[in-house]
Amino acid sequence: MAGLMEMNPRRKIMSFEKALAWRNKILRSGRKLVVTNGCFDLLHRGHAEYLSNARRCGDALLILVNSDSSVRKVKGRNRPIVDEKDRSFLLASLSCVDAVVIFGASNCVGLLRKIRPDIYVKGGDYDIDSIVQEERGVLEAVGAKIRFIKFVPGLSTTEILKKISRG
Repeated sequence: MAGLMEMNPRRKIMSFEKALAWRNKILRSGRKLVVTNGCFDLLHRGHAEYLSNARRCGDALLILVNSDSSVRKVKGRNRPIVDEKDRSFLLASLSCVDAVVIFGASNCVGLLRKIRPDIYVKGGDYDIDSIVQEERGVLEAVGAKIRFIKFVPGLSTTEILKKISRG
């Protein structure tokens, strides 16, 4: 029965305060925390491969997920397609994901400063100059390694939405 409880995705969705306490346990154990962030609207194979590869960069993976309001600011008024609670649950259901935190700010600067990731991962559509430079500054200040992981070509939420609109 305990094993079933541990597999409950809801247990992986945390407040930021709970995630900080979790992070401190990881730090004390000498393990490496990987952090990534994004909208993760319409979860697809590209996301799954990206997150699986991100998890291989360290010992635990935390995903900072844009809230519905912050997705609208980034992607436009017709997004997200899937609400933040459902996106978080789907992400937490993946075995490679250890924790999920929803955030509403326009960027992750404050969260990254406090969580102090060992490794920060972004998709291959970014590079060191195109990530949010304020986030880059915080990551460099806390000593995080910044890595970029290639996406699976042709697999993006935008491409899926284009296919749907074409019928």
